[in-house]
Amino acid sequence: MKKVPYADVLEKAKSYEKDMTKFLRDMIKIPSESCDEKLVVQRIKEEAEKIGFDEIKIDPMGNFIGIMGKGKHVIALDAHIDTVGIGNKDNWTFDPYEGYENDEEIGGRGASDQEGGMASMMYGAKIIKDLDLLDDYTLVLTGTVQEEDCDGLCWQYLINEKVIPRPEFVVSTEPTDGGIYRGQRGRMEIRVDVAGVSCHGSAPERGSNAIFKMGEILGDIEKLSKNLKDDEFLGKGTLTVSEIFFTSPSRCAVADSCAVSIDRRLTFGEDGPSSIKEIEDLPSVKKYEAKVSMYKYDRPAYTGLVYPTDSYFPTWVIPSDHIVCKSLMETYKNLFKTPARLDKWTFSTNGVAIMGLHDIPCIGFGPGKEKEAHFPNEKTWKADLVNCAAMYAAIPLDYIDAINK
Repeated sequence: MKKVPYADVLEKAKSYEKDMTKFLRDMIKIPSESCDEKLVVQRIKEEAEKIGFDEIKIDPMGNFIGIMGKGKHVIALDAHIDTVGIGNKDNWTFDPYEGYENDEEIGGRGASDQEGGMASMMYGAKIIKDLDLLDDYTLVLTGTVQEEDCDGLCWQYLINEKVIPRPEFVVSTEPTDGGIYRGQRGRMEIRVDVAGVSCHGSAPERGSNAIFKMGEILGDIEKLSKNLKDDEFLGKGTLTVSEIFFTSPSRCAVADSCAVSIDRRLTFGEDGPSSIKEIEDLPSVKKYEAKVSMYKYDRPAYTGLVYPTDSYFPTWVIPSDHIVCKSLMETYKNLFKTPARLDKWTFSTNGVAIMGLHDIPCIGFGPGKEKEAHFPNEKTWKADLVNCAAMYAAIPLDYIDAINK
């Protein structure tokens, strides 16, 4: 069996810094919010054709797929290539799509979250090809869409529809600030509706004010948010009210309905049904017979495909002694001559479907920092691109070596 020439891998990765920088800056220049990724997918396909994969395709959802090798062990690297919007442009000190670069940094929307991951993945594959590191494995690169809108939907599609062979494990290239991440809290999107009866605002006692009812419900929800489960590794479950809606005949009338959206983050031991029930059991929710429901996502992809799903994204954790985790830790140590930091994400990733729904081991290592995600003046670091490309080139052989021991 082949062995990883770590020094050669690092040298190759450093030699591709300019190529990765150019590729990333090209992607940044193409606005690619969820459901509008077509042009950036085309740019990714061009880079893949230049590098030379055995198979390149765009699936019906619009995900990019690049395949290299024909071995029995299927290993996947994933980067979502959609971004959030830029928000208030006045908060940026540079053009978020033109971006910038200096000796150390690359700036622009998507630099850390997470088109930088795609740049490093692509050149990790290039290093594998250059150094003839293919062995008894098939490498699958996925540039996935709609993650910012509905994390994991892309991987539900890839696995359910058998677009790719089921991987033995997946490396998520979301930003990890040089660490290896082995889990995240889950999340779900909840809606609470309460009904009222409208009447003229001059005599509100004739009606039933839905907004007043919701005010009482919100007080109970706030109390609940302070008493959610905690986990030593993943941290505390959280809950925040993110939106409020109402209906009323006019500003001179009593509101006849009110609804709120809740962003619920789920720690270990929490799930969708239990999170719905704990709100249903609140005294004010029972008192006013409020309806508690889970949102569904059914927005069309840029290809027009609609793939509906519940807005429930399960918690997942890969054990620290799992062979995938141990193998990546060993790869990191062999490449960089120092132990890796083992940690978890605060935010949510495609791992909610990869491991949370499909029980495929998922592990994270990606360029950039989590705190850059969705922030103005987003940036990443060239050294991260290089280090990640080296890791992605070395991971498959080290994993196969580990399972054969």
